[in-house]
Amino acid sequence: MTVSDAAVTRRPIAGALVGATILVVLDQVTKWWALNALDDGRTIDLVWTLRFALAFNEGMAFSQGTGLGRVIALIALVVVGALVRSLRTATDTRARLATVLIIGGALGNVIDRVFRGSSWLDGAVVDFIDLQWWPVFNVADMGIVCGAILLAVSVISPARKTDYPHA
Repeated sequence: MTVSDAAVTRRPIAGALVGATILVVLDQVTKWWALNALDDGRTIDLVWTLRFALAFNEGMAFSQGTGLGRVIALIALVVVGALVRSLRTATDTRARLATVLIIGGALGNVIDRVFRGSSWLDGAVVDFIDLQWWPVFNVADMGIVCGAILLAVSVISPARKTDYPHA
């Protein structure tokens, strides 16, 4: 790889981090809303089985690992660090978008663990989107799941590069 090839394959991560920050802000604003609108046990029925109902998750996906919040948060921070680092060399747009979604989602949930507990990384994640046939989740969870699916698709089906004739 030549120096010019390295320059082409290295992508700035600032734009990606802005995208992750937007997801974190959206997640935290919706959680703030849920805490205020649903704090008295109120539910808001929307469509079919979709409703908003406040829940707290001290574990990880599907409430597995309850009581391991600190460990989960530390692992999430290590994964976020690795994903941020991977953005420097990622060239597939789908993989970059997937990585941004996972970073934003992970950070949104880590923020809950940091600021919504009585001690360091002791907080529970705020969930409020309730389908009633699936575990209650939040915007950060949607980012993580959609990012993971998109990342899998980008690995299974790599982007096609168009070769243009050289003059």
